[in-house]
Amino acid sequence: MTVEVNIHEAKTHLSRLLKRVATGEEVVIANAGKPVAKLVPYVPALGPRVPGRDAGLIWVADDFDDPLPRDVQAFFEGEGDEDLD
Repeated sequence: MTVEVNIHEAKTHLSRLLKRVATGEEVVIANAGKPVAKLVPYVPALGPRVPGRDAGLIWVADDFDDPLPRDVQAFFEGEGDEDLD
């Protein structure tokens, strides 16, 4: 859920708004009815990236870049799609 407040209300009730954000709500702060900022829950980083961590989990077929069969290529080019009705 998202709630919109003006700058004065945000300054006056910042602690209350932060409690709402901590429960998952988003708060949009507006100036003269025009949104200028958003308070969202903080999500900590998952941790440092480790190069090669997923090595061996993904494979690419030897023929992944071979030309498509003619009928499939024709479909992508807008030909032959009249058979779909």
